Amino acid sequence: MSFINYSSREINCKIVYYGPGLCGKTTNLQYIYQKTNPDAKGKLISLATETERTLFFDFLPLSLGEIRGFKTRFHLYTVPGQVFYDASRKLILKGVDGVVFVADSQIERMEANHESLQNLRDNLAEQGYDLDTIPFVMQYNKRDLPNAATPEQLRAELNPRGVPEFEAVAVSGKGVFDTLKATAKLVLTHLKRGT
Repeated sequence: MSFINYSSREINCKIVYYGPGLCGKTTNLQYIYQKTNPDAKGKLISLATETERTLFFDFLPLSLGEIRGFKTRFHLYTVPGQVFYDASRKLILKGVDGVVFVADSQIERMEANHESLQNLRDNLAEQGYDLDTIPFVMQYNKRDLPNAATPEQLRAELNPRGVPEFEAVAVSGKGVFDTLKATAKLVLTHLKRGT
């Protein structure tokens, strides 16, 4: 549900990074923020709870071009990973244009990935969105760990629909911008279609 600012000639799009606790959502956003041109980004805002943080910042990637003379500004959010903060997750999903699901590649985190993915689906449905039609990308993070499941296992478990997927090591930046670019392109394609 992008917002159009006619005075600045910008289309504002919201991308939410979703996933289980400690999967790397915050690390993704911090890396993107650190590597983005200071002139093209807003402030990094962190809303802290007792055990989790929600991060937010916006940026204007000039490389993605314009839609009918309007620049696109992306607002990136993370959600708290703990189920305890479900109300916060729902609030952050309001008006979402695209979702990145950050899966923890560790074999022992598969159940947490499944729970978080189902929670995402439920929370979107509650607000009238369908995960099967919204721009959606899967990121398999923590690929550098010795106990990481294979990409084939992760795909079979978490991505039966075959949405775009990326392997990542967010702490080093591997796959972080590939994930973001793919999501941004899906959002822009979705907008251009007018859906």
